[in-house]
Amino acid sequence: MSFSDLFDSGFKKRNEDHFAAIVRIAMDDGVITVEEQAFLERLARNLDIGEGDFNLILEDYKSHPINPPTSYDRRLERLYDLARMVYVDHIKGDHEEILLRKIALGLGFHADNVKYIVDKALTLVNSGTDLDDFIDAMKKMNQ
Repeated sequence: MSFSDLFDSGFKKRNEDHFAAIVRIAMDDGVITVEEQAFLERLARNLDIGEGDFNLILEDYKSHPINPPTSYDRRLERLYDLARMVYVDHIKGDHEEILLRKIALGLGFHADNVKYIVDKALTLVNSGTDLDDFIDAMKKMNQ
């Protein structure tokens, strides 16, 4: 096995774990809606997750750990994806939001301000903020 094979498998595993965290939010109410399914399919394509892996993750999403990215920008990107999933589900203040806080903690956000971070993330996503503006707004919030 070459070094590049190791890198590719690690990168693929992180993407699968990230995807599984998003599936966990979608499955919190026990149902994946048509909107959630479409979002998951788009996200799977963006994360280079094939149909076979997609179906396996849907069946066994709880077996994937939440691996926090080392980069703050990467954590914000993942938070953005997760907040979009909650927004697509049209449930604010319910189980998904609580689960989003737990996953945000797993991503490496500090427990003292995770509620504020998640609330701000959901507000930005609700207003239609794109990823670049989301990252900028979240960084300004911490200054």
